[in-house]
Amino acid sequence: MVRKSNARLPHAATPMRAVALSCGLLAAAALTVYAPRAQAAASDAATRVEARVTSDTAKTRYPIVLVHGLLGFDNLLGVDYFYDIPGKLAGAGAKVYVAQVSGTNTSEIRGEQLLQELKTIRALEQNPTLKFNLIGHSQGSPTVRYVAAVAPDMVASVTSVGGANGGSKVADLLAKLPEGGIAQTLVVKAIGLLTGMIGFLSGKDPSQLPEVPLNALASLTTAGGAAFDAKFPQGRPAAGSSCDVKSGAAVANGVRYYSWSGVSTSFNLFDPSDTALSTLGGLFFFGEANDGLLAVCTTRLGTHLGDYRQNHLDEVNQAFGNTYGSQFPYYEKKPPELFREQAARLKSAGL
Repeated sequence: MVRKSNARLPHAATPMRAVALSCGLLAAAALTVYAPRAQAAASDAATRVEARVTSDTAKTRYPIVLVHGLLGFDNLLGVDYFYDIPGKLAGAGAKVYVAQVSGTNTSEIRGEQLLQELKTIRALEQNPTLKFNLIGHSQGSPTVRYVAAVAPDMVASVTSVGGANGGSKVADLLAKLPEGGIAQTLVVKAIGLLTGMIGFLSGKDPSQLPEVPLNALASLTTAGGAAFDAKFPQGRPAAGSSCDVKSGAAVANGVRYYSWSGVSTSFNLFDPSDTALSTLGGLFFFGEANDGLLAVCTTRLGTHLGDYRQNHLDEVNQAFGNTYGSQFPYYEKKPPELFREQAARLKSAGL
């Protein structure tokens, strides 16, 4: 039985291709929005996850903080963004918090929001020197990298899961839409409506966590990723590195860096997200290994922990735990197992 308590915080593309992209993105995002009827989570909050502890295999020295990506949330209508993962970690002994930041904004702004959450957790824990093990998915990765770069004294480790570290060709196409044109306006409006709905259902306060889709787009292009890397290179492979280079610096400024990624989009006929993400992967990556939204080469950070048969949503055990690993556990690990293994790895490292 998992229980959660909330701490309040201060806080030029062709038209057809653009339409296909928009539909694919919205379809993939919508799969994370649908949820069984349940009680909505309370507003902007750092969520402490508690569960009946059955082992200490994930009992890290420092708390684990999970950070969502683009269009993300902590908990929506009773369903976690990191589906079934926070409870599994807490049940294995970890102290787990789930962050709530803007779903669409720059990685730097999201990082500042996260920084304030961490300071608040420090106050709640009555420990002004407490460090954190930060795990970010998608845009959550550059978000946690920002915090580690500007406040390394607060961070023990950074783990990137399908991280948007080098930007995305999908964002590049959207950025080519004529500024102020009909296509761009429609896409921005659609994403804005979806973000607003997610924010409302997950209890976000837009005055504290503003949503600016074009800001997110600027951060998530390959040019935006390169600019971010230039300012915050910690853990990343050197600029211009071959795709064969899977790891960057393991430690920078006393912070340990890790990453793993998904590299497949069309293996599970029972996962509805595969249709949308396979379409996007086929349109944009032309045989390059990808998870439907990101080329695997762009996700590398710190010590490389592996590539798995997962699409971009499978990486966080969506939709609703229906992944390749859940259907063929003898051939592929389930996503929650990867998170538990990482927690055990952090524990062994004294983190």
